[in-house]
Amino acid sequence: MSVNVYEKVWMWGAGGLIVLFVAAIGITAVTQAVQPPSHIETIDPATLADHPEFGDPQVHTTADGKIVVPVVAEMFQFRPDPIEVPAHTPITFRITSGDVVHGFEIVGTNANAMAIPGYVSQFTVSFQKAGDYDIVCNEFCGVMHHMMVGTITVKGEHP
Repeated sequence: MSVNVYEKVWMWGAGGLIVLFVAAIGITAVTQAVQPPSHIETIDPATLADHPEFGDPQVHTTADGKIVVPVVAEMFQFRPDPIEVPAHTPITFRITSGDVVHGFEIVGTNANAMAIPGYVSQFTVSFQKAGDYDIVCNEFCGVMHHMMVGTITVKGEHP
């Protein structure tokens, strides 16, 4: 069997590129210390109803003046709903789920997180405009997934 010289060049070139790509991934993973995060906050989803923060989630202000919003995503709702927060103020959302994986996306912003049973996701966002913002679940969570919508009402200035 005879293989044309041009076909040999293309086969060796393609094989070389595959080796190069795999090596680049491996080297990057080792030198950049890519590893699963070790600072994840966990929570027992079976006892979520009795948890001091997530049992009855409410918007609250901490002693140092920060606004924290604990959110529970569950089939097929977000608690609390609606969420009322001030504009021009950093708001920290702490999100978890007690049943399945849900998404938490604030439409019109870059705020997006996953609500995973047993874990607490956290991010901070500041709303520049007052008004209503929709919260949608962007992870398929069941037959009524398309109806899982919440609301964030952003009021004027922080008091």
